Amino acid sequence: MPNRPSVIGMTEKLVLGAMLFGTVQDERRSFELLDRFVAAGGVWIDTANCYAFWEDPSGFGTQSETLLGRWFASRPGVRERVKISTKVGCEPLEAGRFPETAEGLAAGVIKNGIEASLRRLGTDHVELYWAHKPDPVTPLEETVAAFDELVSAGLVDRLGGSNYPTWQIERARGIARATGATGFTAVQQQYSYLRPRPDTRPSVVHRFGAATDEVIHYLEHNPDMALWAYTPLLSGSYTRTDKPLAPEYDHEGTKRRLAALDEVAAELGTNRNRVVLAWLTGADPVVTPIVGVSTVAQLDEAMAGAALPLTAGQRERLDAAV
Repeated sequence: MPNRPSVIGMTEKLVLGAMLFGTVQDERRSFELLDRFVAAGGVWIDTANCYAFWEDPSGFGTQSETLLGRWFASRPGVRERVKISTKVGCEPLEAGRFPETAEGLAAGVIKNGIEASLRRLGTDHVELYWAHKPDPVTPLEETVAAFDELVSAGLVDRLGGSNYPTWQIERARGIARATGATGFTAVQQQYSYLRPRPDTRPSVVHRFGAATDEVIHYLEHNPDMALWAYTPLLSGSYTRTDKPLAPEYDHEGTKRRLAALDEVAAELGTNRNRVVLAWLTGADPVVTPIVGVSTVAQLDEAMAGAALPLTAGQRERLDAAV
């Protein structure tokens, strides 16, 4: 294992996104990042059965889970130190035809999906299992019951819904309550400090991929629910001149928020990325960012940001900029 970075108190505040491990990130670099994350006290690793089908010549996924399985096998004891988050529902059934041939969330797909994921990961359970996106065909009752069976069998500890509209999350939870099944206790959507213009979609793949004010309001009134935020650093756009902000962030509110961000970053002697992660992890309701990194330096910066304390006044200024 590499030397431990000088960042403490990470525990479960930050999730390492393994989406591109095994495709864009080769095994050597992926192992390096995973080792560094665990050495620094990181706990959660996020993946999916479909990662990353769009990067692999086959047109199908499984590369990320398979690589993680090799990492676990080569690091005896490390599985007991981490928690795994993985997903089902987006793997294409035909190469080059996503989303129209996405596998969906029928009972058989969910059962086969977890069994295959566990084989690839080389483990007997995962701590969090997600419905990756809504299935427009399968009844919610079938999906809820199928996920509950996995919890009852000890294959899964918790359940979550990713890229879902709020009404469907609540309906699924209502079905679970009415039937005595285990329901969703987490949502995973795109969320960051900057806000896109209304009626635009920062997640171009998923119609309901953005954590809107309605999602935040729902979480405020359902304290058993957690928000996991993907793309929290907007793919590098906060700090990299070669990564301009997407058009949906081109509005006056962005200018005001960036000014507040820069002001707080200057006070703390740090940069925008770290302040964004500090703002997320210290929010109410708490947000757990999922960071995708390609270098150890990026990982160390993300972990430092998640551990960075903001004063009440700094948070108030960041919140007030709209």
